Amino acid sequence: MENKKIELIRLLSQTEGKPISGEQIGRKLEISRTMVWKYIQSLQSQGYSIISSPGKGYILNSVPDSLLPELVQAGLETDILGKDIQHFMELESTNDYAKTIAGDAKEGTVVVAEVQKKGRGRRGFDWVSPQGGIWMSIVLKPSIAPADASRLTLVGGLAVIDSLKAIGLNPSLKWPNDVLVNGKKICGILTEMEAEIDRVEYIVLGLGINLNFNTDMLPKEIRDGSTTISDELGTYVGRLEFVHSLLYNLEQYYIHFKTQPFEELMERWIDSSDTIGRNVRIVTPSKMMKGRAIGITPSGGLLLQKNDGSTEEIMSGRCIYI
Repeated sequence: MENKKIELIRLLSQTEGKPISGEQIGRKLEISRTMVWKYIQSLQSQGYSIISSPGKGYILNSVPDSLLPELVQAGLETDILGKDIQHFMELESTNDYAKTIAGDAKEGTVVVAEVQKKGRGRRGFDWVSPQGGIWMSIVLKPSIAPADASRLTLVGGLAVIDSLKAIGLNPSLKWPNDVLVNGKKICGILTEMEAEIDRVEYIVLGLGINLNFNTDMLPKEIRDGSTTISDELGTYVGRLEFVHSLLYNLEQYYIHFKTQPFEELMERWIDSSDTIGRNVRIVTPSKMMKGRAIGITPSGGLLLQKNDGSTEEIMSGRCIYI
């Protein structure tokens, strides 16, 4: 049933506001006119505005502002990502839920929530996730060693900045997992994995993107350092179109990641970096270091030149500009 609904939405979307008859729909979808009517009613109950013009047919007037699977899939141009989409109006955390299904899920499965109640950033910090953003997690199953899992955080960042550039923004990447616009955080990435000693079983790539809401909705303590796409552009952006762009870009980078030398992606990340060349303080659970960020390592770590001239690879930690 869901596949037919996706086909029906795609068909109605392609008519450019012109009516299409139930007979035409039935012929194209190979279903009866009675089933066409039932699908139309089902979509209307989900918030789709479909106008029935007597003697002419159906017109798709508007779609709900939700990242419903049939809406996302109707416009996807991917072969791996998004073939299975699990949508929720509210979740504690998309990453937490994705991890519960990842073992049996197909690669490319997407978990998306309209709101997260307990979204998580790195090291367990809360990630505020109100209505209007994009809160999603993608299940990936690359054949890589656990030591290389951090590379996918960089891959995710590259996909996000390409989608932001496509709508007219000038983003940059802050190591290890932030995307910035005008020096303020607009996206966070959280990569988690299940692995054996020498093999990754799965990776959950979580993306939290501040899209269509005002920063006044964020807690005061993070408001000054955060921004949203709608605040930057002065207008709302179509969430569906942005998700289509994001999943397409992520798939292209993921395929590149699996088939080409990682050094090429490292160079792209460095070209978009806001961190390389800066003096930074890195805080980890066990120590604090100061120095100059001078590069990215093949494992996705930060290469830090310390004040005594020595260098150290940092695989995780909070990066503070000084």
